Amino acid sequence: MGSRIRTAYDARLKQGRIKPDPAQAAALDALVQLEKDLGRRGLFGGVPQVQGLYLWGPPGRGKSMMMDLFFACAPEKRKVRAHFHAFMARVHGLIRQWREGDRKTRRAVFGQVKGDDPIGPVAALIASEARLLCFDELQVTDIADALILGRLFEALFAHKVVLAATSNRVPTDLYRDGINRELFVPFIDQITARCRVIEVAGAQDWRIDRLATSRVWYAPSDMGRQIAFEHLWDDLKGDEPEEPAHLTVLGRDVVIQRTAGSLARASFAELCGTPLGPQDYLAIAGRFHTLFIEDVPVMDAGRHVEARRFVTLIDALYEARTRLVVLAEAAPEALYNEGLGAFEFARTISRLNEMTGQAWLAQSGSSGIG
Repeated sequence: MGSRIRTAYDARLKQGRIKPDPAQAAALDALVQLEKDLGRRGLFGGVPQVQGLYLWGPPGRGKSMMMDLFFACAPEKRKVRAHFHAFMARVHGLIRQWREGDRKTRRAVFGQVKGDDPIGPVAALIASEARLLCFDELQVTDIADALILGRLFEALFAHKVVLAATSNRVPTDLYRDGINRELFVPFIDQITARCRVIEVAGAQDWRIDRLATSRVWYAPSDMGRQIAFEHLWDDLKGDEPEEPAHLTVLGRDVVIQRTAGSLARASFAELCGTPLGPQDYLAIAGRFHTLFIEDVPVMDAGRHVEARRFVTLIDALYEARTRLVVLAEAAPEALYNEGLGAFEFARTISRLNEMTGQAWLAQSGSSGIG
C-alpha cells in the first residue's frame, strides 16, 4: 500500500501549490516512515511503541505544510493537531482542575481521585484522547512550562503516545539560557530518545518569497484590496486551521482570536481600541512572526489614545522584526496628522514605510523569528 502523505505531497507539486525543494526530502521520507509505523499493530493486536519525529529549521521552509499533510494522512484515529502554546495552556488548566477539584470533580474529569501529583492523571487523560500528538512550532519560553515538560512527556511516552513536532530550534537549544534550565533538560532527553530529529534547512523561505511578490499595505487606492488581503492570508496559512491564541501577560489572558501557527490576524479595534499596553504588544510581537492588521482607520484628534496605542504596537513589532500586512483606510502618511502626539507619530510613519518594504522582509526572514 502506497504512502498517503507522499501522494498528497506529489499532488501539490503537480498543482503548483508548492515548489520542489530538495531540503524537504529527508523530512518527507521520515514522515512516510512514521505513517507506516503508526499503521502497524503489535503482538496480539496491541499498540506498539513508535518513534516520533521532530522537524526543525528556519521559518518558512515548509515544516508546517508537511505537518498539515501528515496529520491529514496519518492512519491513526486518535490524533490531535495543536499549536504547542494552546496544548500547554490546556495542560495547566488540567493541573489546576486536579489540584483544586474535590473527589467528585476529579472522578468526572480524570476518572481517578487519589494522589497529590497531577502529572500522572493529566498524562493519562491526554493519552486516552490521543495516541498521536502533532505540534507546530514547539518553543519553550515560559518557566512554568519548562518545569513540568520533562515529567509530563515521560508519562505520555510511557502511555505510548507518539509525538510529531516542528520547531525553529534544534532540541538542545530549546529554553536556552532559561531560568532553572537544568530542570528542563529531561524534556530534551525525552525528545532525543523518543523522536527522530531531522533538520529542514533549505535556502529558500517561501513565506518571504510570497510576501515579496505581494502588496503588504492595502489602501483604498488599491483595486480589489480586500480580496487581495484575504487571499494573502489564506495563502500563507495554507491548510492550517485557525484558532484563538491565549497569551498570559502580567497574570492577564490576552486573546488573539484568529491565529494559524505563528501567523496572527486582528483588527485595529481589537489591538488599539481596547486597553492593551506595551507588555501586551511585546507578547504579541514575541509570539507571532507575521501580523495581519485590518481596518486601520484615519484618526482625528479625538482618537489620540488609539493613535498612541498604535505607535506602541508598531514599536514592539519593529523591535521584534515582525512582518506586517495591513488593510487601512489610507497610506501611513495620512493616518494621523493632527491631535495629541501627532508629531511623534511621524516616527511611526517612517517605521511603517520601512516595514512594508522589501529590505525589511529580507531582514526579518533571516532573523530566525517564527
